[in-house]
Amino acid sequence: MGLGSNFVVLPLSLLLVSIATAAPAKPAAPTGGAGGVFDVAKYGAKPNADITQAVASAWKEACASTSPSKLLIPKGSYQLKGASFRGPCKSAIDIQVDGTLQAPPHPKGEGWIMLEYIDQLTLSGTGVFDGQGKAGWEKNDCHLKKICTKLPMSLKFNFVTNSVVKDITSLDSKNFHINLLGCKNVTFQHVTISAPDHSPNTDGIHISSSENINILNTNIGTGDDCISVGDSNSQITISDVTCGPGHGISIGSLGKYSKEKDVIGVFVKKCKLTSTTNGVRIKTWPDSAGAFIASDMHFEDIEMVNVSNPVIIDQEYCPWNQCNRKVPSKIKISKVSFKNIRGTSATPVAVKLVCSSSNPCEGVEVADINLTYNGKQGPIKSECANVKPTITGQQNPKICAKVAPPNAPSTD
Repeated sequence: MGLGSNFVVLPLSLLLVSIATAAPAKPAAPTGGAGGVFDVAKYGAKPNADITQAVASAWKEACASTSPSKLLIPKGSYQLKGASFRGPCKSAIDIQVDGTLQAPPHPKGEGWIMLEYIDQLTLSGTGVFDGQGKAGWEKNDCHLKKICTKLPMSLKFNFVTNSVVKDITSLDSKNFHINLLGCKNVTFQHVTISAPDHSPNTDGIHISSSENINILNTNIGTGDDCISVGDSNSQITISDVTCGPGHGISIGSLGKYSKEKDVIGVFVKKCKLTSTTNGVRIKTWPDSAGAFIASDMHFEDIEMVNVSNPVIIDQEYCPWNQCNRKVPSKIKISKVSFKNIRGTSATPVAVKLVCSSSNPCEGVEVADINLTYNGKQGPIKSECANVKPTITGQQNPKICAKVAPPNAPSTD
């Protein structure tokens, strides 16, 4: 059939414009940001406001991404009622916090921020996790009695694997700053933890039921142990950590609760402790709830500055008389070394090794100790009980020159 006289041929360019005008394309669904970046600002987060829902929405999409993703909290100050970063996620994921997150004055639950069941997580940024601890410290009496109302920890890592935490700051936690449970192959690097010395139960980093954990190049000042290694742990490395104020770097306390298991392989090296109530310490409860071993624990190249108890094994740890001191600890301590420990002690008893009378310590090595005391309570000394260490190198004070008095009061 031929073309009719009224048929008009349109130029191709005009035809395309006509089609585009008649059928506009639907806008693409939001992806949370180009390059796999899920910025909470795109989910409604605004400075000086609560961003709890925005964080939850951004995490849901980022965790579902099939390619590596990043949840970003940009610079600014934000309120956060709480956050649950729960996996498993479909790919490696970063959480980058560059702003300041403020906890509510009276939060609920065990943890303010929960990170659970995540593999290949990186938590980083120049930001601050502000626990607003001053609002809760006066209510925290868990350092005084076994049964107490526990305030939430700031950051709880539960069953996190193959992950890195770096550069962040934890400030004024209401309870522990960072708690690890069931974690594997996790490294903390260049982390800052800060709370005043009077803040109760604010352990910097507490580790339990975990393996292959590294704490490196980290600065901790708080009101309890800078680092506490609890039960059921293996292969823990602590290196280049500065501690103070605080209660020192501790393995334990161990044996307070039933079902606790062995601690095997703790390596503490190249650390500096300043004005802490303890230095490097192993502590177990008398009348312990269970019997297990704590072995292969080594402390080397440690500097002490005005530390009250620089080197201590305390198997009579019983603060506030919460136990029966007459029943010796069932926990067996073995293969322990203290090497190249130097500096100043704030008390005359600079090295104290008090082991269980029913399970004496075995395989303890003490080498190259050079500590001085300039106070008025007598000459520097070392006290021991139920241990026969191998002693080499420098001895200042002379190691195990005196028998430790029984039932001496425990340090914090």
